[in-house]
Amino acid sequence: MKHAEWLSAVLVNLASLGDEGRIASEYLRSHRTKIGFWRVRKSVGAFWTFLGTVHLNTYYYSRNTDANDIGLLTLLVHEARHLQQGVFLAFSVYGELEAWQLQFRLYHQLTGELPHPAIAELLSLPLVYDRAVLYRARDLMRAFAGKGYRVDLLPLFPLGREIRYWLKL
Repeated sequence: MKHAEWLSAVLVNLASLGDEGRIASEYLRSHRTKIGFWRVRKSVGAFWTFLGTVHLNTYYYSRNTDANDIGLLTLLVHEARHLQQGVFLAFSVYGELEAWQLQFRLYHQLTGELPHPAIAELLSLPLVYDRAVLYRARDLMRAFAGKGYRVDLLPLFPLGREIRYWLKL
């Protein structure tokens, strides 16, 4: 299947997943987000770039991936959320927690399953600017994705807020 045909089918299926899927699909379409493929470490399913693109990891996905694949679709909801957040929020543990919770709540809603015990705890965390909560979220993300998932390199808060925190010490 040609990339454009596959991507069109994916975005139609994404829009059918309820409000979260519709919002993500509309965002990706309206911003003409380039969605491509890139091989990266196994701990990453996809990633966004500062240029506003999304790349799916070829270790897991290709144009042969079923356009109805729930893992793929919920991962696109996750990456679309990062693009909606903007660079500073997306590039923080807080931004990751928001995107992970959105992705896996939808995944659970659609399948009735959670892929790992750490995800159940991650979903129970409040989305707050609390360092203890964000440290725990970071640990849970790495428990699920593995040590190769370098969320530990991100600031806990969006950069401006993180700087203000450290200057107030």
